[in-house]
Amino acid sequence: MTDQRTEDEVIAIIPGMTRTRLVAFLQAEVILPIRRKTFEGNAPVFGRIDIARMQLLCDLADGLDLDDDALGVVMSLIDQLHMARRDLRVLALAVEAEAPDVRARIGAAFRNSRR
Repeated sequence: MTDQRTEDEVIAIIPGMTRTRLVAFLQAEVILPIRRKTFEGNAPVFGRIDIARMQLLCDLADGLDLDDDALGVVMSLIDQLHMARRDLRVLALAVEAEAPDVRARIGAAFRNSRR
């Protein structure tokens, strides 16, 4: 079983997804699918992350009545938050690998910065 979906499959499995909406998401570049060669040319193929993003986009568009520009801003902020979380996870692993005295100094500096 593959984790890749075609445009028709995406429209069928995501509530609220229409071909018009899918095209708008692609044009706004809030979804960046991979391309697969077909007899007709290059067709977009969507992975699990694309599917999750499109479900979120549909929920935001329908639930909060956000237009395409607002959706782009919200998705940019979500992407930035995910990158910050990833960076913090990497930093935490690096700190954890340090000697206890270094970890203590880093912890103290962190606590002092929050005052």
